[in-house]
Amino acid sequence: MRVTLAVDIGASSGRHIAGWTEDGTLKTKEVYRFPNGVVRREGHLTWDIDALVAHVKEGIRRAKESFGEIESLSIDTWGVDYVLMKGDEEIRPCYAYRDWRTEAIHEEVHAKMPFSELYRRTGIQFQLFNTIYQLAEDQQSGRLSEATDFLMMPEYLMYKLSGVKAHEYTNATTGGMVSAETGEYDPEIIEALGLPAHLFHPLQQPGTVIGTYEGIRVVLCATHDTGSAVEGIPMEENAPYISSGTWSLLGVKTEKPLTDRASEDANWSNEGGVGYNRYQKNIMGMWVVNRLREELCPEKPFDEIVNEAREKRFDHVVDVNDAAFLAPESMVAAFDAALPHPPKCTAGYFRCAYRSLALSYKTALEELEKNTGRTYDRLYIVGGGAKNAFLNELTEAATGKKVIALPMEATAIGNLKVQMRWG
Repeated sequence: MRVTLAVDIGASSGRHIAGWTEDGTLKTKEVYRFPNGVVRREGHLTWDIDALVAHVKEGIRRAKESFGEIESLSIDTWGVDYVLMKGDEEIRPCYAYRDWRTEAIHEEVHAKMPFSELYRRTGIQFQLFNTIYQLAEDQQSGRLSEATDFLMMPEYLMYKLSGVKAHEYTNATTGGMVSAETGEYDPEIIEALGLPAHLFHPLQQPGTVIGTYEGIRVVLCATHDTGSAVEGIPMEENAPYISSGTWSLLGVKTEKPLTDRASEDANWSNEGGVGYNRYQKNIMGMWVVNRLREELCPEKPFDEIVNEAREKRFDHVVDVNDAAFLAPESMVAAFDAALPHPPKCTAGYFRCAYRSLALSYKTALEELEKNTGRTYDRLYIVGGGAKNAFLNELTEAATGKKVIALPMEATAIGNLKVQMRWG
């Protein structure tokens, strides 16, 4: 039995999923799960990269313990974040994308190259935490002065396994510096911003074998987790999808990037896929719900939260994509400030969050159909949010689309499929 291993790491947890085929069917088994989350250090939000490396290696050990020989492995994570390197040493800390440090730098970046030009070149939506703004802040603060490399998060973790510094295409596209035409880093953007050119290497495609770890081949999957998730969705046709987790990533596959003015004005992204473009938009996701739960009822199971939200009649909504909900000290206070009056009970907050998410999906789908010139009957939802029957019902009612909810490990499955196909 040929066993491959997908290491899928999100902003709140990671998991190791082993995969193999039986009679032509992909079988999977979770062999390890571990927590993840931002750590506040000296007033900044950071990632504990040492803990991540330790968990990655422990999960591999558990997989070998369970299955004996592992043929290959790959790692996917969220996008935009990276680790700066000075040779083989990390330049610390490793900042998390929700940190405040990029709040002002975008104006200086756009003074050097206007956003309209950046969008024409890359097709990447404006987000304060995009890699381009993080690196610009690193340049301003002097952190790049000794940097020899920057490795996107999954590249860094695979480097710690294989000793090879790889640079994978799908995750690189999330940062706002990859040319939509060439699929490589855009040298004119790098030059305009004054970033060190030696940091930007040719990009490698999913399926590339980069090295080994304890006899296991280390393969590049679509290392941006949404890129892997889209590969893992068993679609009957090309239809819009939502990868529903900390973020809700809503999009559709297209043959080429759409970098027109309508797409720019609606703030859509064009991110790398496995042989296609992902015309996609970042929408706030389960982050707001998870933060509300932490504050209001941390011990309450989610099924009770969902059932109570379904029964209440608090019908005000908020714009969940407003920056006020990105990283507030108190998510409850953020909702209170955005509402005409606060809910009278805990369930009202969750009902408001779910209804607001569904309406944001409706708006995004209307933009998608207008900008692509196509209409769609179905909407596929995968990831943790696909388990929420109430949110799925609200989404179906708001969008008018047939919602096909697949509560599966789509990201891990896509990761495994790329390894099995090319690795």
